[in-house]
Amino acid sequence: MRKLKSFILTTLLGGVTVILPVAILAFVFGWIFNLVTGMIQPFTDMIVAKGQMREIAADLTVITIILAVCFVIGLLIRTQLGKFLFHIIENKLLKVAPGYTLVKETVLQIFGNKKSPFSSVALAQIFCNETLATCFITDEHEDGSFSVFVPTGPNPTSGNIFHLKGKYVHPVNVSVEETMRSIISCGAGSSSLIKFYNKI
Repeated sequence: MRKLKSFILTTLLGGVTVILPVAILAFVFGWIFNLVTGMIQPFTDMIVAKGQMREIAADLTVITIILAVCFVIGLLIRTQLGKFLFHIIENKLLKVAPGYTLVKETVLQIFGNKKSPFSSVALAQIFCNETLATCFITDEHEDGSFSVFVPTGPNPTSGNIFHLKGKYVHPVNVSVEETMRSIISCGAGSSSLIKFYNKI
């Protein structure tokens, strides 16, 4: 009876671990799609009324048009004239708008060429002794010191910022994904971090 109970429980949990991430991903994509389609609803209604298209086809058409406009603008700002005009518009108008700079920095962090603060993994001696903390190097300074973000497990989005001399920060060649998994699991799976540190 116990074996049957254990089999049912482990099988059920196995199914949940497969379905739940897929369901969450589908929910996020659905939420983003509904958000975008809600914003472009007036244009969709116009296309449906004039072109006699189904609403989903109209939504996809409008999204395609928006992406095409973004592409054309991207092409324009690659030219000298486009850069010059955008620089004037940004400095005279856009930067005056509250929150514009913050939003721009966030977008560039996600989609732009800026190096992500979570792209460089390290082990840091945050107390300047033998204690090691898993961290991400967020900035490197002219004097060779570092600013590091030490996340708290199991929530890697919260943590503390430390400013340390270079000798206390040890970059490790371990992927961000693997490091995040070890943080979420409260340190389980950190062996690769320690192994790489011992080779230094």
